[in-house]
Amino acid sequence: MNKKTMALSLALVLTSAVCAQTEGGGISAAMLQQMEKTQQSAPASKAIFNALASNKIDNLAKNFANQGAIDTHFSTETPKQSIHDQKSSGRCWMFSGFNVLRANFAKQHADTLAVEYSHDYLFFYDQLEKANLMLQGVIDTAKKPMDDTRVQFFFKNPLNDGGTFCGVSDLADKYGLVPKSVQPETFSAENSAKMSSMISSKLREFGLELRQMAADGKKPATIKARKTEMLSTVYRMLCLTLGEPVKEFTYAFRNKDGKTVGEARRYTPKEFFKATVGEPLSGSFIMVMNDPRRPYHKTYEVEYDRHTYDGQNWKYLNLPMDEIEQLAMASLKDGRKMYSSYDVGKQLDRERGYLDTENYDYASLFGTTFGMDKAQRIATFDSGSTHAMTLSAVDIDADGKAVKWKVENSWGPNHGQGGCLIMTDRWFREYTFRLVVNKQYVPQDIMKQFEQKPIMVMPEDPLFSVDD
Repeated sequence: MNKKTMALSLALVLTSAVCAQTEGGGISAAMLQQMEKTQQSAPASKAIFNALASNKIDNLAKNFANQGAIDTHFSTETPKQSIHDQKSSGRCWMFSGFNVLRANFAKQHADTLAVEYSHDYLFFYDQLEKANLMLQGVIDTAKKPMDDTRVQFFFKNPLNDGGTFCGVSDLADKYGLVPKSVQPETFSAENSAKMSSMISSKLREFGLELRQMAADGKKPATIKARKTEMLSTVYRMLCLTLGEPVKEFTYAFRNKDGKTVGEARRYTPKEFFKATVGEPLSGSFIMVMNDPRRPYHKTYEVEYDRHTYDGQNWKYLNLPMDEIEQLAMASLKDGRKMYSSYDVGKQLDRERGYLDTENYDYASLFGTTFGMDKAQRIATFDSGSTHAMTLSAVDIDADGKAVKWKVENSWGPNHGQGGCLIMTDRWFREYTFRLVVNKQYVPQDIMKQFEQKPIMVMPEDPLFSVDD
């Protein structure tokens, strides 16, 4: 067979393969004609197109019947505190966690003292620890092929600024806390994308080197020493973008009006943690979730999805919303705010700071239905936890049922309802995913369920993305 004949045969084979791939599954001329015939040529359709061509979809889908005045009264509401702004960063988990900690501090002092924690300080160690988690994960999986799911997980996600309350717990317990005044925000803390991109690129480069060292049979001690050198580079990059972490500082507490109370004294970060938080956070709370895809009253743990290599994996007890609401109400009635997370982009009226399932009527606008339930939305990646906020209030009716809820957000004080969002109970049930509750508000039977051996799930699961 000459070269010309061989080339022709190969072309025919490839053509046949392509035809085989597209035949029956591609869009045929007949299918396209059928689609075209279904389009309405009525003036109403043209009017809708003209409107959509020049306007935001949400503006046209807004349900006018749901635009009345928002009831801002809450039967149970925790004391208000200042609202922060995470800006262009994915640190909502830290902002929400700090909201809980500073509210607890204020409660301990009958709202006579206030504290503001440095997000920049803990963010430094969050990024350093995540870098180590990635590099050590690469070492742990070095014998697996490059296309292995777990290997790809580390290289695909070498660094991020999202997380959960478990990150606040592990990092604050390990590194302590400092006041915002002694380590303020930097540009890269508030605008983290470029810093994260640069460090991620370096970590991927380092990861390849570590895999090669393992393949070459280098001793574990040698690999560990090289990993430490790599982390020193990351440490320097973080120092240049976030500033070197404060080791010791002088601080005087202030009251809620900003006036100094008592004498200033020297603190280390761990001493300041002890003075403002007290006991370690780890072991003081449980995290519950609502995942209707899975059996309730079972505990789940997410492998490798944590902030520190030596910290705790995310561990959740799956509960129906009725039980989650009871836990939330018990905490709020005692004046304690909670870390919580939601799919906040769904049915959000940003101007009014209002979340309700009836805010927008997309079905009528597009002449179709959007009929998936919560379980189906999770399973198909249509919905999941995207943003953490601080649950601060609930309105309870005469029958003991929740009517609406309020959260402190981290988008600045000028957003929504003075920096807060109000959500109806029907929205709360559809789009709430995580809640962190202090153990003192958890009944014994639920605690027993939480302490059972967890079922391990993979971080690729639709519900276990980070809050940002």
